[in-house]
Amino acid sequence: MLVSTRAFVIATVKYAEADLIVTCFTEQYGLKTYLLRGVLKSRKGKLRPSLFQPLTLLQLEAFHKDKGTLERMQEAKVLKPYQTLHTNVVKTAVLLFVAEVLKYSIREEAANVPLFQFLEKVLYQLDAAQHATHFPNFFLLKLSEYLGFYPDFSNEAPYFNLLEGIFQQQPHGDFCETGEVSQALFLLHRETQETLPVLKIAKPVRLHTLEALLKYYQLHLHGFKTPKSLPVVQQLFY
Repeated sequence: MLVSTRAFVIATVKYAEADLIVTCFTEQYGLKTYLLRGVLKSRKGKLRPSLFQPLTLLQLEAFHKDKGTLERMQEAKVLKPYQTLHTNVVKTAVLLFVAEVLKYSIREEAANVPLFQFLEKVLYQLDAAQHATHFPNFFLLKLSEYLGFYPDFSNEAPYFNLLEGIFQQQPHGDFCETGEVSQALFLLHRETQETLPVLKIAKPVRLHTLEALLKYYQLHLHGFKTPKSLPVVQQLFY
C-alpha cells in the first residue's frame, strides 16, 4: 500500500555496505522501520543520507506491507529545516538524548497523533530557544503524559514515589525520592517551554531529578535503557 505521512527520524543503522535502516515515528502509522537500499552510495535520487539526521521532520512517500517487516521508502522531503538543532553543539547533544529516549519509549505500530504533535511543538520551540538547560528534565516529564504514566500532581507532598507515580508525606517504599526532587518536579509540571529559561533549579537538584526521571521510565517502561548520550548531557547541564 502506497502511503503519505509525516515522520520524525528516530534512529538510523548502517546495513551491509551501502544500505541504511531507518526507524521513524510516523504521524499516521506509529513506529515504522524502512530499508533504504544503496542510499549510502547513491548521489542521485530522492533519498539521501543527509535527510535522516536525528528527529528531522520529513514528508514520506512509502510502501507499507504492515506485516511487521521492513518497509520500503520511495521519497522523503524535509518539511521544515531546523535552524539550530543540527548545528549548535549543545542542542545537538540534547537532540541525540531525546532521540534515544524515544527509541526506547515508542514501541507501537499505531498512530499517536497527540504525541506526534507534542514532539513537533517542543522540538521547534527548542530550535528557537536560546538555552536548553532545563529541557532534558522538562521533556522526560511531559513525555510521560503521552506514554501513559504521568505523575499524579494532585497532592503536593514532599516525597515522590517512583513506583506509584504519586507524592506522599513520608518516604515509604523502596523507590521514593527526596523532597528536592519532588519540589523540582512540581516546578517543571507548572512550567511551559516558554517560561523554562527563567526557571531556577540548582545543578545538583537538576542532576538528581534527571536520574530520578530515568529511573521512573525504567520502572514503567519494560526494556527502557539509559541513553548512551546521558554522560554528555550531564557534562553540559549538570
